[in-house]
Amino acid sequence: MTGAQALLGQILANGTDTIFGLPGGQLDHFFDAMHKAGDKLRLFGTRHEQGAAYMAFGYARSTGKPGVYTVVPGPGVLNTTAALCSAYATNAPVLCLTGQIPSAGIGKGIGYLHELPDQLATMRTLTKWADRAMTPDAAPALVNEAYRQMGSGRPRPVSLEMPMDVMGASADVALLPKAEIDRGPALDDDAILRAAKLLSTARNPLIIAGGGAIAAGEALQELAAMLQAPVVSFRSGRGVISDRSPLSQMFPAGYELWKQADVVIGLGSRMEQQYLYWKVPDHMKVIRIDIDQEEIDRIAAPAVAIHADAADAVPALVAKLSGLLDRRASREDELRDLAARVRGDIEDRVQPQASYLAAIRAALPEDGYFVDEITQVGYTSWYAFPVYEPRHLITCGYQGTLGYGYATALGVKAAHPDKAVVNIAGDGGFLFTANEMATAAQHGIALVTVLFNNNKFQNVQRQQREWFGGRLIASDLKNPDFVKFAESFGIRAERVYDPESLRRAVSAALERNEPALIEVPCGDMASPWPFIIRPPAFETQGEEA
Repeated sequence: MTGAQALLGQILANGTDTIFGLPGGQLDHFFDAMHKAGDKLRLFGTRHEQGAAYMAFGYARSTGKPGVYTVVPGPGVLNTTAALCSAYATNAPVLCLTGQIPSAGIGKGIGYLHELPDQLATMRTLTKWADRAMTPDAAPALVNEAYRQMGSGRPRPVSLEMPMDVMGASADVALLPKAEIDRGPALDDDAILRAAKLLSTARNPLIIAGGGAIAAGEALQELAAMLQAPVVSFRSGRGVISDRSPLSQMFPAGYELWKQADVVIGLGSRMEQQYLYWKVPDHMKVIRIDIDQEEIDRIAAPAVAIHADAADAVPALVAKLSGLLDRRASREDELRDLAARVRGDIEDRVQPQASYLAAIRAALPEDGYFVDEITQVGYTSWYAFPVYEPRHLITCGYQGTLGYGYATALGVKAAHPDKAVVNIAGDGGFLFTANEMATAAQHGIALVTVLFNNNKFQNVQRQQREWFGGRLIASDLKNPDFVKFAESFGIRAERVYDPESLRRAVSAALERNEPALIEVPCGDMASPWPFIIRPPAFETQGEEA
């Protein structure tokens, strides 16, 4: 088989049935191989390389499975790097599959089409692993290594390239069984016991759950219930404990709970908010559970360190605690009162965002997906949008990748065609990938987009007004008529002006099950930041947490 067929055959062998991409000269053989694969594969062609990468990112973020995209080398792959750094920040398993110049010219600087000085070195700075297949028969093992890297330990993006001539060359190739994923680190029984003993004496335990907590599943619910420990998440961990449960507390409520906490479990979380901003007092003991050894003491050394997959560590901790812990009184009334008080404070102070988010939540089924954007409503959604299942609130994490949302949401909908998907956007970020409305129309991707338009980069402009004496520069925007713009792609669009009208419009658009754009003209919105950027809860931070 050809090198291209070897690449694709091994990708299929690993269970991938969806690829996002944009064709070009160095990928001709690979696209032909995808054509020959027929109905074994879904190919979503995009209008820009960043669209392909963001769609793969959305696919991976919402499923936990590898999202695969393919683009030409050089400028093509460079156009995808914002999506790659977003995948790196959020631990998303994304595979970038790219071509290369002719193999004989690599490293010689001849100036072939799409040549970079050292593309492989560039990709290695942006990914967990990157390599190059120089013969067709090398492809299966390298594809498997890419999948092993994505699935083992801390998930992160990877990259694999193959020169164009190798993609077209034929050789005897044996495809392999799918990659074997490494088991997590062996559990340290002593560390589990020390954590259990510490928790058994805790008066006010608290759990900070990040994206790594998703693997713990029902065991985390059991642990939280045993301890009567509230679970606080910021972005990636939202929905690990359903917001229907009083044990699930919004991020601003977590700040209040932090002040009384004596033992804290950091589960699959970087805990940067707590360490860097809220501060860790000397009396508080922190237990860190993380599959990434480097993450455990990156900022400060915890009282107990458990290097393990959350899926292994949390059930072990539950089992150990069951013999040490007396039944604890329910904190349901206390926690429901706290949640109601904090939510009321948000609804009073963060408008109109809170009302618009409530309208979207009312229209979106409980198992629907919500994709945010770097916009005033998006920031507010991190702590004010109820989430009932893991992976159902999609963000770009700490990268704050403006403009990522629309194309990412297309990938979420491609991954879940039978589920409702709503994404929000601001007028500034939307135009970064709005060209992918062509992709939505062409492939019938029934994504519902809510576009909040105030004709400015409001966050930038707020800072210019507050920090720079009102000297405004490059923050006012000239926009198209977004309704006509969407309609020019064949997408149904409308304009609404209040939360109740938005609720009805979103419900109707989801019912139609076709691509839709709903524009919401708006003025300046209240700052969402007072509920995120908090003063230290304590004056000092102990050397050992």
